[in-house]
Amino acid sequence: MYPTIYDAVKDLFGISLPFLKLLQSFGFFVAISFLLCAWVFAKELHRKELQGFLKATYRKVIIGAAATRTELSGQFVFGFMIGWKLISIPFAGGAFSADPRAYILSTSGNIFIGIAIGGAMAFWKWRTANKSRLTEPKEEQEKVGAADHIGNMTLIAAFFGFLGAKIFHILENFGDFLKDPSEMLFSFSGLTMYGGLILGSIGVLYYAKKQGFNIFHVMDACAPGLFLAYGVGRLGCQISGDGDWGIVNIKPKPHWMSFLPDWIWAYDYPNNVNHSCNPFTNPNSPEYIMAQLMCDPEHIHLAAPVYPTPLYECIVNVLFFFILWSQRKKFHSPGALFSVYLIFNGIERFFIELIRVDTVLFSIGSFHVVQAEIIALCLVSIGLAGFFWTRKRAKSTLA
Repeated sequence: MYPTIYDAVKDLFGISLPFLKLLQSFGFFVAISFLLCAWVFAKELHRKELQGFLKATYRKVIIGAAATRTELSGQFVFGFMIGWKLISIPFAGGAFSADPRAYILSTSGNIFIGIAIGGAMAFWKWRTANKSRLTEPKEEQEKVGAADHIGNMTLIAAFFGFLGAKIFHILENFGDFLKDPSEMLFSFSGLTMYGGLILGSIGVLYYAKKQGFNIFHVMDACAPGLFLAYGVGRLGCQISGDGDWGIVNIKPKPHWMSFLPDWIWAYDYPNNVNHSCNPFTNPNSPEYIMAQLMCDPEHIHLAAPVYPTPLYECIVNVLFFFILWSQRKKFHSPGALFSVYLIFNGIERFFIELIRVDTVLFSIGSFHVVQAEIIALCLVSIGLAGFFWTRKRAKSTLA
């Protein structure tokens, strides 16, 4: 496993680049997933605008005005932070290499480099604005295409997605939250996918509604990209070994999988980012206690192989992306494509939870129920209802 991009580069190419320790593998793939989703989303928004389903908006812009104090201050602060922390890394000695996160969160840094970079960026902003300055600045209406909103939508999705993922994780693990609230609140680990999806979607749709867009067309435009983003994000879980693996799997590999490597069927996640050796969930079980005793801090790996469920989810969701992308033009009822997304998403997540480690909310006999299974069933139900409602709505409109 590669907890950071530094680990991957060093292992694959034999090159040691300490600054890459800042790039956590999971976070790196999450960032890539957002960019891919934004790219696919923008293409669909543009296509729907050309079809007349979404209309361009207009905003007021001031042409020829000088840079304001707020703009110059913002550029200086941004440049100062880059210079003070990032560009100062080569001058930090062993502090950065020993613990990159501690260095970034500390007060260490070169204040003189920070001031120099901040001043340079503020001067660049002033000079750029001064070149196009007019004696009498004028106000104009600037056309903004549907796809031009993708930057704002991506930032909204990222902010509310992270917030939702954190809130749902806290609700799912409320006992642990009460024991150490600050650790769970401010840690970048501990995120629940459905929380991010739900709150992020609400934020984006609210923004789209404020712009006067038909939210059903916006939902359809986003649907294929959500599958692609989730698939790539799960690849980050697999590469980093972040704990989203499956239950213990000591069964022999099926014959029909004989041509595939063994780690696709069962994997022990060596050097995982959580430094975990324990794939067992019951702390009172003999297996759990034995796994803790056998844990070697120098050679971290799970005491028993598990299903590599992040890899399975990656494959299935990328496949779903190609299905929706190839069939998207055949859906003529606004909201129908997104309804299909909800159905596929719910079915995939429900069945993967059967072989995945997760926090049990309650049990009915020997059947354990987890948060994701409940939400998955709700999404399937909403998707089915939405699909038939959109078809009925489209027929009544034609009639």
